[in-house]
Amino acid sequence: MKSPKEITVEQWLMRLTQELVDITPEVDDLPLHVIRDLINDTEIQAVQDFANKVSITRLGFNDHGPVHMRTVCHNALRMLKLLYNAGIPTSLQREQVGSFDDSVTAVALASFCHDFGMTIGRQDHELHSGILAYNIIDRILQKNLPDERDLMRRVVIRSTAMEGILGHMGTRKIHSIEAGVILIADGCDMTKGRARVPIEINAAPKMGDIHKYSANSIDRVLIQKGKVRPIQIVVQMSAEVGFFQIEEVLLPKINSSPAKEYVELYACVEGSEPKHYL
Repeated sequence: MKSPKEITVEQWLMRLTQELVDITPEVDDLPLHVIRDLINDTEIQAVQDFANKVSITRLGFNDHGPVHMRTVCHNALRMLKLLYNAGIPTSLQREQVGSFDDSVTAVALASFCHDFGMTIGRQDHELHSGILAYNIIDRILQKNLPDERDLMRRVVIRSTAMEGILGHMGTRKIHSIEAGVILIADGCDMTKGRARVPIEINAAPKMGDIHKYSANSIDRVLIQKGKVRPIQIVVQMSAEVGFFQIEEVLLPKINSSPAKEYVELYACVEGSEPKHYL
């Protein structure tokens, strides 16, 4: 009999693999193999689990573990699919240094590793994430692109993934569409499920609680085809406190993203007219 964790891993593998297959039937095996490795890698699982432990138990923050990092990957793949369907090339494609598959691979690697630094602490965790993720990313790329003729391809993918990791907080200038997608995808994971555990185990009020309670009012974040721009993000919430999460977390990330020009943003409290931000 499979454990709940094994079942969850398989469900995420199916979910992310389907998202990849839906992008284009022409997608090659590299992103598929890399995502399977990311989900099944025991070191990655250990780092993600401890990052979550530190984030929730020690620091009192929201989920920064395996579910969050896989959710970010799912969000990012969905945005890449919408850009692809709209004929928008990634930075690697536009600069003719890599393929769409290389971009997808870099985004997947960054998604799974971007919060590794939470194992150390919140301050500068994106920098610590880069340090902790570098060798793991290199190991996975070496496994999947072992030929020395693929050296440049490995360098391009690894560098793009590192930009996504180091830039995911929106505090450092990033330049690629790929890193910009990671930045927005991270900001989109702000529904009440992510805040449930820290709210339950931290009864005493403390600085920063507004982030948890604002996230707890957000029911759904939809990432879908836009009316004017390729990507439309719709945040649905049960209370107005959710606007704090949008205006203090998500909107600044979108505004800092090289992918901003491709995004529409709406938010609404249940039963009211949507507020148009972008």
